Amino acid sequence: MKMGICDTTFARFDMAAAAVDQIKGQITNITFVRRTVPGVKDLPVASKKLIEEEGCELVMAFGMPGPEEMDKICAHEASTGIIQAQLMTNTHIIEVFVHEDEGENEKDLKVLAENRARQHADNVIKMVFKPEKFRREAGMGMREGREDKGPL
Repeated sequence: MKMGICDTTFARFDMAAAAVDQIKGQITNITFVRRTVPGVKDLPVASKKLIEEEGCELVMAFGMPGPEEMDKICAHEASTGIIQAQLMTNTHIIEVFVHEDEGENEKDLKVLAENRARQHADNVIKMVFKPEKFRREAGMGMREGREDKGPL
């Protein structure tokens, strides 16, 4: 399998490296193609290019929008673009965003970013290689980066 990894220089933590490490620790037959772009608004086209030009079967897109209102608008626009790229290519692009104001402090933000990246990587493994396990987790209120909420 060939997997695309797309991240940004704007991010304050290398979530992509954490995700790749998490996947490599569990699956050995994956080739990674990594592209880094300036910010989250660049992720949709970079992800689409990884699919169409590099032959990636799935892409993980990592971003860390800032805390300002404009950053939240840019993150929303990037998310919309990622959804459009998925629909145009019929390929999953797993969006992994951590907003800077999600952390209580810088240490908490770093822990959150690493946990979210690793847990999304685990989701990718289950989605692609262990779909029956993923189905059993439906409706369980699972969260990436923070504690699970649990089922109702």
